Amino acid sequence: MSELVSTRIRTTAAKLGLPHLADALTHYTQRADEAKLGYLDFLDLVLSEELAVRDDRRFRTGLRISKLPHHKTLDDYDFSFQSDLDPRKVKDLATLAFVEAKANAALLGPPGVGKTHIAVALAVAACRAGYSVYFTSLDDMVANLKTAEAAGSLNRKLGTYLRPSVLVIDEVGYEILERGEANLVFQVISKRYEKGSIILTSNKSFGKAHMFARTCVR
Repeated sequence: MSELVSTRIRTTAAKLGLPHLADALTHYTQRADEAKLGYLDFLDLVLSEELAVRDDRRFRTGLRISKLPHHKTLDDYDFSFQSDLDPRKVKDLATLAFVEAKANAALLGPPGVGKTHIAVALAVAACRAGYSVYFTSLDDMVANLKTAEAAGSLNRKLGTYLRPSVLVIDEVGYEILERGEANLVFQVISKRYEKGSIILTSNKSFGKAHMFARTCVR
């Protein structure tokens, strides 16, 4: 490939918003030469690589704006630590079928059993799959909504919790809500109905020493 053609392709790639192609053009052509790729195979290689780069960039951007406290996955979770938790139920949630259905998931159990870890892992998986995600504790959400309500900007602040495909609400039930606070939470829950999923964690358990994971039926 002549230098003139290479320069023209790099310029066009930059204009099309494909900076990776502009930077990796020489690498692509070398791979094509070594594998003796035909025109269509070469085009498939370039487009596949560009799509992978764009997906990874979108994933990293999604994680950055999600406010997740960490980015641990289910591979990092030690299921032997909670022998009463059925891994199959968590893995069912990890298929994200509940997100596709705009249903909700509840992770219930006493403190220290890894509820937040699993909630975050599900959120990371959702982000990887292309869904928008936002993480908040219930206390933080209530405090932010109360501040916005007092400032006359409640509707705008509600958008923070209504826009994401997946909203993670951590530590539900740790503090008793006042009537006005409960109303604010109800607004979020009701306005997300059939529009997006919620993953919540709560210390309200069905057993004193067990952790329970389920998809909420609405």
